Amino acid sequence: MNVFDAVKALVAYGLEHSLIEKEDVIYAANRILGVLGLEPDGDFSCEGGESAPLEDILKVLLDDAAHRGLIGDGITERDLLDTRLMGELTPRPSEVIKTFKEKYEVSPKEATDYFYRLCRDNDYIRTYRVKKDRKWKAPSKYGDLDITINLSKPEKDPKAIAAALNKKQNAYPKCLLCPENEGYFGRLDHPARQNIRLIPLKLNGEDWYMQYSPYVYYNEHCIVLSKHHVPMKIDVNTFKRLTEFVTYLPHYVIGSNADLPIVGGSILTHEHFQGGNYEFPMAKAREREKLGFKGYDDIEASVLDWPMSVIRLKSADADRLVELSDKILSCWRGYSDEENEILAETDAPHNTITPIVRRRGELFEIDLVLRNNRTTDEHPLGIFHPHAELHHIKKENIGLIEVMGVAILPARLLKEMDLLKDALVNGTDADAVPEIKAHADWAKEITAKHGNINKDNVDDIIEQEIGLVFSKVLEHCGVFKDDESGRAGIKRFAESVN
Repeated sequence: MNVFDAVKALVAYGLEHSLIEKEDVIYAANRILGVLGLEPDGDFSCEGGESAPLEDILKVLLDDAAHRGLIGDGITERDLLDTRLMGELTPRPSEVIKTFKEKYEVSPKEATDYFYRLCRDNDYIRTYRVKKDRKWKAPSKYGDLDITINLSKPEKDPKAIAAALNKKQNAYPKCLLCPENEGYFGRLDHPARQNIRLIPLKLNGEDWYMQYSPYVYYNEHCIVLSKHHVPMKIDVNTFKRLTEFVTYLPHYVIGSNADLPIVGGSILTHEHFQGGNYEFPMAKAREREKLGFKGYDDIEASVLDWPMSVIRLKSADADRLVELSDKILSCWRGYSDEENEILAETDAPHNTITPIVRRRGELFEIDLVLRNNRTTDEHPLGIFHPHAELHHIKKENIGLIEVMGVAILPARLLKEMDLLKDALVNGTDADAVPEIKAHADWAKEITAKHGNINKDNVDDIIEQEIGLVFSKVLEHCGVFKDDESGRAGIKRFAESVN
């Protein structure tokens, strides 16, 4: 396939996937030729392109552009150009919004099915990269956990996330979540977004937008973002927005990262939520113990059997749930329990909540995950953060998605686990292999536990053991441990709300 065939193939792809109509073919082809700086001869026809995988089409176009010096051959410049090309095939925002609203009149699911398909077809969600992620289910005493080795997005360092809060915000767009990204051409330190589209929402009387994550860690992984570039803040308005969102899209779950460093997500500088059409492991967790809150007999409350400390509330009345959730949050902000190492404030506030909201038929269900970000000399990244002995698997912040039972593990693990498997099968000391030295103690534990490890069972053993480590990661993040002191502690807190 030469470059002009690739241009025709790209136009044919857009037509096949309903990104453009038949009447748009010549226009789209000329736009693409212009972006690439190509001048075809007089016999060139825009029509008749042959079908081919999108990744293959784009590779031909990008290789040619790099060969001609239009771009460098690094991944960043290639991404900037292919996004611009796909932007030429993506319907204008007003067209997408109009179609979404028309589909919504049929059903909310019809609307999101259309929007999700568009974001995959126009390569905003690079499906050929996402499918490289390694995913599996791992059993634990809390139920099956979802494990992902992330190969499509780099993890962020916790200290860098905290530092971003103090960084002067003078760039345009101010961050990756600002609505000004829609159509943005990009630069070397900021991805192009000509093919992103946003669906406007009204939440709690305010302007918000919905988009999909380009990394889709689970089905229909969406991001709901504020129109305004303001820091994350968990308060009564958060609960109102979340319940209104699941009223609008009842087949979606929605949650918010906490609003403090260490226990928050990777972006604290722009208020946003994450959700999607997926049943997370936490949603399947059993209710360990019933709770009661004075004046809220109409609300069913319980403590979840989950590695983190979670209070679940259920009611058909969203307003009542919002009211009680705010009361629990307000109490938790100032709550200390020295027996369980919980201090509400030292040099800064430490307590916050990670809230998750879903529908169960006519019922609203809110999970309130109690968080604390206090650090000590012994645990400089956080008392309720993965401790040092688990950093060989997971050191990064535990945000909303992982709180709900989906591990997002760093890409380095893929190579390291291959080396570790070889070492376990061949009886090699991991201490003697520099790339997996950090896993040496863990490798000894695995060998002692499983005995005969061979090439037929090593894959299953490693996947199972990684799942058990992730379960411990979540346990480390729980402010009330699953022991006598912790169980008594969360009951005392619930009683203090009364």
